[in-house]
Amino acid sequence: MRTVATYSIKGGVGKTSAALNLAYLAARDGQRTLVWDLDPQAAATFLFRVRPRIKGGGKALVRGKRDIDDAIKATDFPGLDLLPADFSYRHMDLMLDDAKRPTRQLGKLLKPLSLDYDLVVLDCPPSISLVSENVFQAADLLLVPLIPTTLSLRTFDQLLGVVAALDGRRPDVRAFFSMVDGRKRLHADIMRDLPHNRSDILKASVPSATDVERMGLTRQPVVVSNPGGRAAQAYTALWQECHDALFGPGAGTAP
Repeated sequence: MRTVATYSIKGGVGKTSAALNLAYLAARDGQRTLVWDLDPQAAATFLFRVRPRIKGGGKALVRGKRDIDDAIKATDFPGLDLLPADFSYRHMDLMLDDAKRPTRQLGKLLKPLSLDYDLVVLDCPPSISLVSENVFQAADLLLVPLIPTTLSLRTFDQLLGVVAALDGRRPDVRAFFSMVDGRKRLHADIMRDLPHNRSDILKASVPSATDVERMGLTRQPVVVSNPGGRAAQAYTALWQECHDALFGPGAGTAP
């Protein structure tokens, strides 16, 4: 089982949209896929048409009083399941802080699922916190949506510094350009110049597109609602790069 986390220090950069589209594409390719919506705002849970509630809340999961298998819900898409958000996740830092080895609890919770799933996608809340440290320990790939602006690049470099300073296991960190507006000169300049110097930025870029904005209305990945659109093509290319990073270039799409 491999784990990818869509993560950003900042909110509103397209991480949930990426998580859902990549998860759908993975499941379509034969990967048994689970999305864990760790954000108390529950955007991914809403988009998958699932009620944002865990019986006993996040505390029951963290303390082992609720089996994680019992909290998992099916989605409308074959091979794709969801561990929904719960509003109690807003206190997740406190729940984790009370546990032994508090930075490794999420990975510990996921470990028993390795026989059931090939890929876990973590949709993470925007922050630097104890939840973030758990994500860094649990993820094989940390996928960072990056709006092509100077401040976003600075924030990404700060994140790289945080991950580099971790003790023990560290994820592979890759960014991709998100919410790209081709009419903006700064976006075009940064996208033209930066990838030649940065191996940690993927080639695929997701445009600022109506299809992505309409996910809240369609409650479907854009690769389902408009598979021929620019955004769907971008997510498909992004999934291929993520697949290669997780499973190795040339590996089959299904295990």
